[in-house]
Amino acid sequence: MTDLPDRPSPEAFLRRAAQEGRGQLKIFLGAAPGVGKTYEMLSEGAARRRAGIDVIVGIVETHGRAETEALTRGKEIIPRRDIAYEGRTLQEMDLDAILERRPRLALVDELAHTNAPGSRHPKRWQDVEELLANGIDVYTTINIQHVESLNDVVASFTRVRVRETVPDSVLEMAEIEVVDIPPDELIERLKEGKVYLPEEATRALAHFFSKSNLSALRELALRRAAQAVDTQMLEHLRANALGGTWAGTERIAVAVGDLPGADGLIRAAKRIADAQHAPWTAVYVETPRSRALGPEAHRRVAGVFNLATQLGAAVVSVPAMSVVEGLKTYVAEARATQIVVGKSARSRLFELRHGSVVDRLVRETPGVAVHVMPLEGAATAGGSRVRPRGSWGSWGGYAWTTAMVAVVTGVGTGLFHFLNLGNVALLYLLPVMAAASLFGLRTGLFAGLASSLAYNFFFLPPTYTLTVSSPENVISIFVLLGVAIVTSQLTARVRVQADLAAASARSNAALAGFLRQLTSLGDRTDVSRMICSEIARLFDLRTVILEQEPTGLAVQAANMPDTRLGTMEFAAAGWAQDTGQPAGRGSGTLTASDWQFLPLKAGDRTLAVLGIARDDGTDPIRPDQLPLLLGLLDQAALAMERLRLEGEMRDVDTVRERDRLRAALLSSVSHDLRTPLTSVLTAAAELRREHDHPLLGIIENEAMRLNRFVSNLLDMTRVEAGALRLRIEPVDLTDAVASAVADTRRSLEGHAISLQVPPDLPLVSVDPQLFHHCLLNLLDNAGRYADPGTPITVRAERGYGELTLSVLDEGPGLPPGREAEVFETFRRLEGSDRSAGGTGLGLAIVKGFADAMGMTVAAAGRHDKQGACFTIRFSEALLVLNAEECGA
Repeated sequence: MTDLPDRPSPEAFLRRAAQEGRGQLKIFLGAAPGVGKTYEMLSEGAARRRAGIDVIVGIVETHGRAETEALTRGKEIIPRRDIAYEGRTLQEMDLDAILERRPRLALVDELAHTNAPGSRHPKRWQDVEELLANGIDVYTTINIQHVESLNDVVASFTRVRVRETVPDSVLEMAEIEVVDIPPDELIERLKEGKVYLPEEATRALAHFFSKSNLSALRELALRRAAQAVDTQMLEHLRANALGGTWAGTERIAVAVGDLPGADGLIRAAKRIADAQHAPWTAVYVETPRSRALGPEAHRRVAGVFNLATQLGAAVVSVPAMSVVEGLKTYVAEARATQIVVGKSARSRLFELRHGSVVDRLVRETPGVAVHVMPLEGAATAGGSRVRPRGSWGSWGGYAWTTAMVAVVTGVGTGLFHFLNLGNVALLYLLPVMAAASLFGLRTGLFAGLASSLAYNFFFLPPTYTLTVSSPENVISIFVLLGVAIVTSQLTARVRVQADLAAASARSNAALAGFLRQLTSLGDRTDVSRMICSEIARLFDLRTVILEQEPTGLAVQAANMPDTRLGTMEFAAAGWAQDTGQPAGRGSGTLTASDWQFLPLKAGDRTLAVLGIARDDGTDPIRPDQLPLLLGLLDQAALAMERLRLEGEMRDVDTVRERDRLRAALLSSVSHDLRTPLTSVLTAAAELRREHDHPLLGIIENEAMRLNRFVSNLLDMTRVEAGALRLRIEPVDLTDAVASAVADTRRSLEGHAISLQVPPDLPLVSVDPQLFHHCLLNLLDNAGRYADPGTPITVRAERGYGELTLSVLDEGPGLPPGREAEVFETFRRLEGSDRSAGGTGLGLAIVKGFADAMGMTVAAAGRHDKQGACFTIRFSEALLVLNAEECGA
């Protein structure tokens, strides 16, 4: 293990060549906002500038922190570019100005930032990619929750899912510096207002910035940085052909085979890997003896591979002459630091004859820890290996060998008078080597024995007898026999190695050809058909691909048009789709199915399910074929994900264009409709003072209704664009409700209003204008749907840890089970002749405004009578308590 590898890795050289001419990326990684990433980036940028490096500031977000702003003074800052969007001006990093300036180093803050619509790239990390491609070094910052692969993990304990993420591939090519401070110190900085404004800091402390969350985020950041450093170290070792394990991070390999009890090894390796937070791989060594495995042994190996995949391991099949050689090869290539192997109960005689795998691994892998686990039941297991038909050689092979010995004997007899005896003896090496290379070791040994007998019978005196008169002739016979045996063994060994090399070459060629065909296709249906046909051809299987549709799983492609799946098959395919794990025949789930279903996954998303089966009803895939199949599935999943992302990008472009047109339309509505509406309302009010005509009331009502519709339309646009600006202040519910009722008196005409809002309720922290809009829409909705003449009730109640405000009407109510649908944009529930009277925007605006202010809104049917109840809930954090309630 201390020897240097034969040569540097070609793949590592290619990756290094791809980086030539590109800039270097350095990422300042933090566990959370406020740890000092931007400060550290600016400090290092200043140090590089003092060292004579051309450094500019591409963009920095100081968030009002005085010490961070101080570091920007005196530095060359590229002015930001103004982008007009929906009547507002947004500022973004000027990528073109930086490229034109061409500095040696650019400081770019907040790598995960989403650019404004109209920018060249939708994400800032893509801007950084372009800078790097133009040879500009970049320093940038990112928090651990913005790493794509960790997004779900962070959301699981913080209950916050960030929308702005950066692909892991960006981190893999970067130098990473962790900027870290203890959680208690960060919390103290937050309380002092050094991270957020005081109002935002209070809310952050109660949710995201708890000590447990910060500790978990800190651990994730440190582990992700260690993983990136380990990957870069291995890349360097492979590119420079350096030996050794270089165990900066533990890497675990578990050797699996066909003996019973191998599943215990998998579970043990899983426990070891989890305890050390280390990646692990299940390694199956494919030796010449593997061809003699019986069906039961094949099923055991397949089951072990499936278990390893389910527990999160990578699976690898290594062709080698022996188990020890295969494990040593894998350990050297993967730089594994620990090996988990099983040891079965073997007799002393067996170990003397065949040796001990465990003992050889301990001796021949210095620097690698070897974990030895007992294989229970392995010693008594029978039928794990069968002797294949023809293992002693075929009759045809023996016949050809006999013919070759006869030919050599005839040629030797004809040349006997011209050549000495030694040269004739050497002729018999030809049939030995030919038989061993063509028909195997045992046939080669037979050729050696037959050659020795023929040489003795025809050429050694007394000829035509098997007796030997001279002792030196006895030595010649044994030398010939020994040379024949050694030659046949070496020839057979070379043949096996050639077969293993050919198998590996076939696998690589299959992967390359498969990928080449995938990249040439641009249609999802064509890709599915190609996947089915190629896998069916390579493995001689029946194949089918199923994808999730609104009505359930449906067959998208199959290699045979008459493929039909039963209920059990669809159940297994559904389980594979939902869990991302294999199911069906040969797996550990729903084994009654005749098909085995394997998920095609990209990240945590299952894009489709591949079904495989054999016509004879046997297990569809052999263990030695499984790694190749999994490699093909990974390539297929990447191709499908590429097509999905391309489709999403086309959809995004469509949505972006639609949003642009909608923004232009709404801008026109706001200017071209509101101005004449205001004039109509003013003129109607003046006319009413002079002439009290009934039509004037209708004009006023309809104009106000149209004005409210325009306002709702613009408000909904603000909600969807995330352009709400909150002005939070304490509000008295009694005054707010009274004001809203007064403004909707025309909509509530004919309904008695029952106000049940106690005056001693605490104030609530809301935006007064947005809250007023919420009440207006709830009351307008109640007036529209309540039965004529029925009362409308506004009720406020103080509960444990919250305050509720409800608007109750006595109308048709809400369809059971569909209460949440009323808050969807432009959604009006059918079932009432009054459902056509609204636009379906009012309640959507209520929910959007409520969510923005930290409130929750719900709809339900009334329990005491017919009607609907809409409730706004204020959490305790939104209540402004007086001194007596606070316990002062």
